[in-house]
Amino acid sequence: MRYLALGDSYTIGEGVAEAERWPVQLVTRLRREGIAIDEAQIVATTGWTTDELSAAMDATVFTPPYDLVSLLIGVNNQYRGRSTDEYRGEFQRLLDRAIELAGERSERVFVLSIPDWGATAFGQQSGRDVAQIADELDAYNAAARDLCATRKVAWVDITPSSRAFPDQVADDGLHPSGEQYSLWAAEAWPAIQAALYV
Repeated sequence: MRYLALGDSYTIGEGVAEAERWPVQLVTRLRREGIAIDEAQIVATTGWTTDELSAAMDATVFTPPYDLVSLLIGVNNQYRGRSTDEYRGEFQRLLDRAIELAGERSERVFVLSIPDWGATAFGQQSGRDVAQIADELDAYNAAARDLCATRKVAWVDITPSSRAFPDQVADDGLHPSGEQYSLWAAEAWPAIQAALYV
């Protein structure tokens, strides 16, 4: 099996060891379950917005169909003050590309919600309005969740975990720790199981 993970710092695992990245943790768990799967192909870089991920995908040689495709993107759109409408349109195009890369099998695609960076120590000390951050991220996530529903793509809501455990961060006080990523991997597991046994 082959797994493609698309995203930004949360997918590449800024500030943690490679083994602690949540896509890598998912591959490790799949192997423990006896499923033969290659190392995750990760197309993600810290700081990317939706349009920057799209441009990077244009420059990447893919070998579809992938057996699993994940998508987690948008926090940098919100950080830079971009509108929900713009995010919705760009996310829709990325989601459709993810489905195409999965061989048009939408059941093999899953999307993680954007975590709330405002809940972290960095967010609390940023001088930004953390309630506004939360509201804007909720609007982004609602838009993405609705698009997933129309395309029958699994939605994995990890935002509550980011708010419940704001101290589970890397040394920079912003990006998640391996412990937080373990929660995300666990929350994504039912979607993985459903995808593989459809």
